[in-house]
Amino acid sequence: MYKLPKGITLSKYQFVTLASKRAEQLQMGALPRIEDGANRKLTVVAQEEVARGLVEIWTPDDEEAIQEESEEE
Repeated sequence: MYKLPKGITLSKYQFVTLASKRAEQLQMGALPRIEDGANRKLTVVAQEEVARGLVEIWTPDDEEAIQEESEEE
């Protein structure tokens, strides 16, 4: 397991949720945002990307808002 960095402002729950979403993206074919990402497990790459701040912070409320907007159109 990747240790949660001390300087990160996310809770453990937010960190894990965001990393899992990013790991899903990587599994679907997204390119890693770190140099050595191709040679490591995707879950570890996702955790490191979140820890480095390379992934935009996502919340469940954001997804609900996007779904509502697409339903209105």
